[in-house]
Amino acid sequence: MSSVPHPFADLLGFEVLERGEGTCTSVLTVTEDHLNPHGIVHGAVVYALADTGMGGALTSLLTEDELCSTIEIKINYFRPAVKGKLRCVSRVINKSRRTGVMESDVLDEQDRLLARAMGTFMISLRPG
Repeated sequence: MSSVPHPFADLLGFEVLERGEGTCTSVLTVTEDHLNPHGIVHGAVVYALADTGMGGALTSLLTEDELCSTIEIKINYFRPAVKGKLRCVSRVINKSRRTGVMESDVLDEQDRLLARAMGTFMISLRPG
């Protein structure tokens, strides 16, 4: 697995544990910076974790001259996160020449499902 700089993931504190063969597992240790005014992890943080995980899963199947970008994502939130580590497990469901469909599960430290997202990404050639 190559280590590519990811400033946005670094900003939020995501750490990739495993990536390859159409899967990606990452974690986020919740800090006060991730909370909304009610003391719950902001939904956008969970969404970003799922979106970034999907991108990691798909890029593990791409060639060096390909890149991907999000077309759409639908996410369902099942329970709030307030502390500890969040784990995101992402996998490629289907990959064609120009699109990929992925799924991400976001879990808490007790392996309870907090959110599930499904997304479609575009696959294109790198510019230049």
